[in-house]
Amino acid sequence: MTRKKSSADPISRRNFLALSAAVPAAIAAQSLGGAVTAAAQSAGSTVIRAADTGTAEVTNIKKNTIGLEMYSVRDELNRDLPDTLQQVSKIGYGSVEFYGPYYGWSIPRAKEIKSMMDDLGLRSFSTHNNNLQCFVPGDAMNKAIELNQVLGSQLMVVASASGVKGVDGWKEFCGKMSTAVDLLKPHGLTAGFHNHQTEWAPLDGTMRTMDVIAANTPPEFVLQLDVGTCVAAGADPVAWIKANPGRIKTIHLKDWAPGSDADGKGYRVLFGEGVCPWKEIIAAEESVGGVEHYLMEQEGSRYPEFETVQRCLENWKKMRNEG
Repeated sequence: MTRKKSSADPISRRNFLALSAAVPAAIAAQSLGGAVTAAAQSAGSTVIRAADTGTAEVTNIKKNTIGLEMYSVRDELNRDLPDTLQQVSKIGYGSVEFYGPYYGWSIPRAKEIKSMMDDLGLRSFSTHNNNLQCFVPGDAMNKAIELNQVLGSQLMVVASASGVKGVDGWKEFCGKMSTAVDLLKPHGLTAGFHNHQTEWAPLDGTMRTMDVIAANTPPEFVLQLDVGTCVAAGADPVAWIKANPGRIKTIHLKDWAPGSDADGKGYRVLFGEGVCPWKEIIAAEESVGGVEHYLMEQEGSRYPEFETVQRCLENWKKMRNEG
């Protein structure tokens, strides 16, 4: 997906890392989904208790916990965020993944949005981040950590690493990401990477960018699979999942079909209308991939945004034989 960089300036929070490091230690001990994922599989309201603080948060977590990457409804989100969250919940999504511009929110605004989500029974397990400074020590990382903790996120995903070139450049990138994993861990967070088409191209005639990333980052570093861009690049998503057991903890359910956008093909097909081998992908994810969260993503389609994500969810339910 092509994402615009946020124009927000980083906010200085010099003491945040030191002050908040001890708070979410219990969360850090869990996997990405952990108890939240298990709890979300039961119907009705669920109490999630933070062991270290003794506090409890009551949320109406939906039984169907498939989430939505909010880039799919970006125009509606920019027009009216509260209404968009309400519509997304009404359609039937159980969680949301906010994309790059969320970083421009103030902390009070993030708290307001979290309150809205709680009222609607929505969770946010991950965010997309365009600013690579969010993954190195400094004010940008401090703010990103605080925002993600407010939202309840457990994963900060690199949405774009434009400017990184060559094997050496990507190895340097991986070194920074490995350090980021260590820095984020005490705050109940980890880091990950979202692939695009370009990362499936060979860098040195043999190794692809994604191969370099997988080989030079720790197991905790999440390889978030964008299926549509993987297939569009001619790569095999099933083989990739099997080659990286336990690391594909989140997956973007984006479909793709040969043809042009003008003809309603490319990424404009709805989920289930393209050529992605979904049954094989899901079987691989649930047997070896380590999937904890499925996220529907749509670049755009022949339908308005809300209708698009509703139709995609209906197709998902049919595929999964869900009511």
